[in-house]
Amino acid sequence: MQKKNFIRWALLLLIVPQIHAQKLPKKKDLLHALTIANDYFMTKWSDVSAPIVRPDKTRPSNIWTRGVYYEGLMALYQVDPQKRYYDYAVAWGEAHKWGLRNGIKTRNADDQCCGQTYLDLYLIDPKPERIRDIKASIDSMLVTTKKDDWSWVDALQMAMPVFARLGVMYKDDRYFEKMYQMYMHTKTIHGDKGLYNPVEKLWWRDKDFDPPYITSTGKNCYWSRGDGWVVAALVRVLEILPKNAPHREEYEKTYLEMMQALPPLQRQDGFWNVSLMDENDFGGKELTGTALFTYGMAWGINHGLLSKKQYLPIIAKATNAMLKDCVQPNGFLGYVQGTGKEPKDGQPLSADKQPDFEDFGLGCFLLSGAEVLKMK
Repeated sequence: MQKKNFIRWALLLLIVPQIHAQKLPKKKDLLHALTIANDYFMTKWSDVSAPIVRPDKTRPSNIWTRGVYYEGLMALYQVDPQKRYYDYAVAWGEAHKWGLRNGIKTRNADDQCCGQTYLDLYLIDPKPERIRDIKASIDSMLVTTKKDDWSWVDALQMAMPVFARLGVMYKDDRYFEKMYQMYMHTKTIHGDKGLYNPVEKLWWRDKDFDPPYITSTGKNCYWSRGDGWVVAALVRVLEILPKNAPHREEYEKTYLEMMQALPPLQRQDGFWNVSLMDENDFGGKELTGTALFTYGMAWGINHGLLSKKQYLPIIAKATNAMLKDCVQPNGFLGYVQGTGKEPKDGQPLSADKQPDFEDFGLGCFLLSGAEVLKMK
């Protein structure tokens, strides 16, 4: 028995350094992966105005799933400024007349997600039509006392960066205050006592997953992509806000808490499970949550908030895993969990399974890869 234990520990000592010795992929290899994945999508969706047809419903192409893709495309454009990327994004905005899915009266964050790219494109070329509808939609929310709109955590990523950007552009703290009120309502009030668990430093996706909801093995159910959306929201807001902006310290504090909670939950293969606390709750490889966590960690290193020594091995392992297992030779992305709100949705996953919507998964991958490319 002692000899067997000695052999087991000896093998472990050999394996552990290999696990932690991974390096980031070469920049040219990472950029190639981002490029072929994006080219696959741009070729398939050459008509930016084409509606998204699903068995249940036909949707316009300015819904949130496509909005997240264009967030990623603009991030790719930052690190690889090909004119065709800019032109593709502009054509999309023009095809929808820079409008929102349900008009300017909408309060739905999913409808407002497209505004992130509209605003990015406005800052490049300030044509008034690019900002007209998204500003009108957000402005209509400023004049009300309602603050309970963001009842699901995805909404934070979809809309918070829009409020932050408008506040900076117009030097108007009202956008910052409204964003904070709505964010804090989601964090501390929605559901039972808010969607954030300050003990485990993770977010429930919505009130349906507040305690006493647990997995089959008795653990809290934190959905990987849901927490990924929060990471992305905080990162994008922190990047936009001035250092002295109201409530910045709250966003930074929560971001750092999440960054403490996530590393121990990473799988040995580099991915995070769709159910963060329970590897038996539809455990397996999944791209979107993994990409969003990687994006947040790379951003933290790039902005001096996280230790490169501590987080670089985590980022390297995740990035290598996505390139190895998710990016297919033709650019198709595998292991993307489709739309939903919990681990069971869209299962099972595989390298060649087509998700119900493929655009937002690519957006997450591009956000992650572009941020990793910025690392020195």
